[in-house]
Amino acid sequence: MGTRLRSEQLVKARFPHLRYIRIHTSSKHKATIYAWTDELELSKQDHLRLEKYANAYLYPYTTYLVKAYGEIRADQVPLLSELPDIVKQAALKKSLNQIQILEAINSLYPYGQLTFKRYDEAESIIYFTYQGLYPLDDTEKQKMHACLAELIPLGCYCQVAYEHFLSER
Repeated sequence: MGTRLRSEQLVKARFPHLRYIRIHTSSKHKATIYAWTDELELSKQDHLRLEKYANAYLYPYTTYLVKAYGEIRADQVPLLSELPDIVKQAALKKSLNQIQILEAINSLYPYGQLTFKRYDEAESIIYFTYQGLYPLDDTEKQKMHACLAELIPLGCYCQVAYEHFLSER
């Protein structure tokens, strides 16, 4: 489906000499591939071959740019957080679909349910709604957003509307 983890796995398999690989959604419908060899360099030939490969074989609705791995800091690419195993497994699936994305997230939040709301193709934003028995705190919301970002295609963003139903005691 074009997730970051799946795309990085494909790039590593095709270019095993590239030791450092990170792919990041840089803007709507665009992703940047950061790469380096063990010598902390990206040759012009590797740059061109990687860009050609990515634009031909990775998620087709995204345009890929290639940069040296050292540009991650200058581009302010956020650090990766540790992901739950269920999210990693789902993100690596070749045929990941909307239902599997929702199942993975909903298994992490048993007191609520995430649903797909709509996709704004022009802005490349996938909208979700989370309805829970209890309100999520900011840390839980950030975790959910980070997990969703790993499950949606590169070049897309996500937004979640949070709703909760207070239970009477």
